[in-house]
Amino acid sequence: SHGYGLPITHSAECGWFWDVRPSPSAFQSHGHQARSETMSRFDWHTDCSYEECPPRYFALQVIQPDRCGGGTLSILNVDRLLALLSPFAQKWLSSNNYKITVPPEFLKKLGEQYIVSNLLAVKPEGKGGSQLRFRDDITIPLTPNAAKALDELKGILYGDRAEEWTIHLEPKSLPQGSIILMDNRRWLHSRNEVKDPNRHLRRVRWDARPFGSHSA
Repeated sequence: SHGYGLPITHSAECGWFWDVRPSPSAFQSHGHQARSETMSRFDWHTDCSYEECPPRYFALQVIQPDRCGGGTLSILNVDRLLALLSPFAQKWLSSNNYKITVPPEFLKKLGEQYIVSNLLAVKPEGKGGSQLRFRDDITIPLTPNAAKALDELKGILYGDRAEEWTIHLEPKSLPQGSIILMDNRRWLHSRNEVKDPNRHLRRVRWDARPFGSHSA
C-alpha cells in the first residue's frame, strides 16, 4: 500500500539476508571474504557506499551475541559529525570527485567495478537531515581539494568530539533476539574486534517512503 517494495539483494549471488559472522573459508558471495566475515575491527562506514543509491535502511537481528565481550556496535549521527565540518570540506565532499570501488563480494552487474560520486548531501533543516556515504578503504579522492576534504572528515570522525557523541552498544545491550533498525544514510556504524567465533547477526536492507507520500 505504501510503496515499500521488497528487500534489496546483497549481491548477484546473495539474496535478501546476509549473515554477519566470522568465516575463514565459506564465503557467501563470489568466493570473496567480506569485512563482516572476519573477526577484525571494522571502522566507521555506511552500508553500500559503493552503490549509486545506497539503501535507506538496514536491520540487524542478533542470532548469537559475542559471549567473550567483543563485537561492540558503535553508532554516530551524521548531523552531529557534519556540524564540525568547514564550508570548504562540505563543498568538496558534496562534489562528484570520489572513486568508490565495489568490493568483489558485492558485485551485482558484470563490469561494474566502481562508481564516481559524492560522499555528502547537505539538506536544509526540516528536510530530513544531511546524508553521508563513507567507507575509507574503498574510497579514492580524484582531486587535491577532494582529498583535503576527506582528510578533514576523517580527522573529525576519529577525534575526541566525535567520540563524545558516539553510542556504544555492547553485547549486553543487544542480547539474543534483539533487532536494531538504522537509517543508513544518517548514521555511521562500526564494530570493534570480534572475540567469539560464534557471534552471528543477520542483516537485511531496504528502502522506504514516508507514509504521507502515498496517495490513495
